[in-house]
Amino acid sequence: MARRYDPERRQRIIDAAIRVVGVKGIGGLSHRSVAAEADVPLGSTTYHFKTLDELMVAALRQSNEGFAKVMEAGGAFEDPRADIAGELARLLGEWFAGERAGLELEYELYLAALRRPALRPVAAEWCAGIAELVERRTDPVTARALVALMDGISLQVLLTGGEYDEECAREMLGRLLAPSAPSNGPR
Repeated sequence: MARRYDPERRQRIIDAAIRVVGVKGIGGLSHRSVAAEADVPLGSTTYHFKTLDELMVAALRQSNEGFAKVMEAGGAFEDPRADIAGELARLLGEWFAGERAGLELEYELYLAALRRPALRPVAAEWCAGIAELVERRTDPVTARALVALMDGISLQVLLTGGEYDEECAREMLGRLLAPSAPSNGPR
């Protein structure tokens, strides 16, 4: 029997992995569950992704691309007059205004790097990529601090089930961007 040509199969497997994690969590991810979700033979998942870590890397990388594209498309990092704190807070607000399950999925994959070393480079790529965008308007240390704060805000909202407060986020982000007063030593 001739082999069926299916150029979209790898992408369907990645999409299915994201859906499985969204419904069952990382613990529910297996080659078998993804094959069933993608409606492909089990051998197709192991052909394209030898290990679950390889599959999770692809899923995390795809999830990360969405936020970076939104940030890039805004154009605020090219406009020297743009309010960076306001723009970052607005972008977080748009992210939270979307489907909450999608956000939780992205962070579940992101936090899986704690136990799965293969995912760490992808998580680091996300942080570095966002910081690189922000560095267009600030220095590298401040850019990394802004990314860390955005991560912290996101985790707090997701873990507590709270509402995202865009004005509060803008204020906090703005404080990182404000020139600091000279220190007179410990008080």
